[in-house]
Amino acid sequence: MADENSHAPSINQAEILAINEALRAENKKMADLLRQMGHDRSKGEHKNTENRDNDDEHTSKTKQAIPKTTKATTKKRTNPFSKEVMSFEMPQNFTLPSTLKPYNRIGDPNVHVTKFQAMMFMNKDSDQILCRTFPTFLDGAALIWFSNLSEGYISNFDELANQFVNHFAASKIYVHDSDYLSTIKQGPNESLKDYMTRFVKATNEIPNLNPEVHLHALKSGLRPWKFQESIVITKPKTLAEFREKATTQIDVEEFRVLRRADKPIPYKDEERRSRQSNNRSDTKMFRLTPKFDNYTPFNTKREDIIKDILHSKLIKPPNRAGTYQDQRHVDRSKYYAFHQKYGHTTDDCVIAKDVLEKLA
Repeated sequence: MADENSHAPSINQAEILAINEALRAENKKMADLLRQMGHDRSKGEHKNTENRDNDDEHTSKTKQAIPKTTKATTKKRTNPFSKEVMSFEMPQNFTLPSTLKPYNRIGDPNVHVTKFQAMMFMNKDSDQILCRTFPTFLDGAALIWFSNLSEGYISNFDELANQFVNHFAASKIYVHDSDYLSTIKQGPNESLKDYMTRFVKATNEIPNLNPEVHLHALKSGLRPWKFQESIVITKPKTLAEFREKATTQIDVEEFRVLRRADKPIPYKDEERRSRQSNNRSDTKMFRLTPKFDNYTPFNTKREDIIKDILHSKLIKPPNRAGTYQDQRHVDRSKYYAFHQKYGHTTDDCVIAKDVLEKLA
């Protein structure tokens, strides 16, 4: 009996130890799990707190930066698009065009809409894409106008475009009107191509230009010459007919330019006349023949003798010394004192030799 009592506690103790060990392992796992969950929760709370602090700081700075008088502009913005537009899922491969400048209440709103539709050509049939994309290309006053539209007001792009154009209609800036075209004239040396290019650029700035006014101004601006005469005779009645004739004339002008480029560049009339005059004078002077068959030899250079004579004023330089040779085309390393010009030496000067021979 005593043996049974002494053996029973040892069995119970082993079982208890095993159970305790299992519980201890389970508790450790639970503790690790709770610790990890607590760490994640505290990390999230810290991040939220940090975000709230940043938001509070940003809000505080914003409140300080915005004057009290603009407090009304901080009201909650409404979404002017309908639920159908906003619920549309944009294509994953959709990319915004990057070359269109945002509209800022300056310029013709019709032009901005036209440019936008041209750039969005691939998506022109999707009102949702056009509507969702259009505000991206608004700035300043135009963006404020859009954000102030009534909530759910816009359901298609035509409606949005009409509202936009009507609101900013007064912002149209027309550089010129049709009367300005009458001031465009072809210059005396201006090619027809350059004139046409300049004229077309001006017409692009005039809205709703009447084709007849366009054609009349274009013909009136031509300078008096053969092409203008041909236009008067043929009387083109449409811009297409005029451009056809102008294209032919432009080809002729460009051909003439290329042909002139293959020829030597002619002298200017004034320069040519001057050279012809100088050439006649030069020819006459260089054809002078010595008046004596033999000349007296001197111990001193003729140049030194001429200088002494001129200095003593025994003789004067010839009156026609300036027409002897064109000084632009002579050898300036050679100087003849008798004429006080460049081109050859005094010893080679026939006139100087004749003068000295007479004095000898």
